[in-house]
Amino acid sequence: MSEFSRMTVVAAAEVVSSFQSHGAMEVLEVEWGIAGRCRASSKPARVADWARIACEEEIEVLTEGGRVHLSRAVVEIAISAAEYMQHSAAWRKLVAGLRFDGFEVRTTEEEVDSEAYWPSEQTETTVQLVRMLPSDVPELDFREAETEIALLLNRHGLTVAKGHLTQALSAFGRGEWSSANGELRNFHESYLNEIATGLGYAGSGDGKAKRDYLGRLQPPFLLIDYNEWNPNNQKPQYVQGLMSRMHPHGGHPGLSEEEDATFRLQISLVTARLFLRRFDRRVRPA
Repeated sequence: MSEFSRMTVVAAAEVVSSFQSHGAMEVLEVEWGIAGRCRASSKPARVADWARIACEEEIEVLTEGGRVHLSRAVVEIAISAAEYMQHSAAWRKLVAGLRFDGFEVRTTEEEVDSEAYWPSEQTETTVQLVRMLPSDVPELDFREAETEIALLLNRHGLTVAKGHLTQALSAFGRGEWSSANGELRNFHESYLNEIATGLGYAGSGDGKAKRDYLGRLQPPFLLIDYNEWNPNNQKPQYVQGLMSRMHPHGGHPGLSEEEDATFRLQISLVTARLFLRRFDRRVRPA
């Protein structure tokens, strides 16, 4: 199975096509053993065939780094794109997809000795694909988390929350960080509101009132022992704390919008999966 999502692979193929000629792409197809299987009528057609083969077939190819899945070979070529390519929509989509898959592109610069007649120092830039989180912890697979969350939202008819999650993922995939953040805030609040309604809340209060209901419910849904909720607003509360983290005030110079949006997406998915699983166990027939 590919370690990259379909969105990531398509974006990577688009990036490659933007700085490689048809001839260069054809040479790669020969190298990968897929020559003759990709349409040469246009770059978009070729991109579609590359992505389809990489996503749907278990093909390993030989690269400078050893044998890897075809999808990784495409991604590694894409991240070698010249810096001027890294402001395109396809590049932003690639970076967003990689972060959702648990990877980031890291650029390092090293000084190397020149081979010229007069010795001098030059800078060599290296681009690497780095895993952001451990690969052997299944609970940190955000693609898996998103799939399970979608299943649980559908199962229990949490349509408002599902709509916000869909919009958040779509905005994140386009590299629209502010829009993604806003939809994630709405998602976090909406599924808790809908869970409260599903567990009997019938008042007209706001989201805070519904979260308080989930904490006071017997047996409680939000657990005091885990500092998820507390009747004393001065005590540490994870759910309210996350809500505050998702509603920062003012600008934050020096912080990467992309990095912050990735953090919000990841923590939102992990948290939602925990509470949706708990809700599912509570309301499903034994």
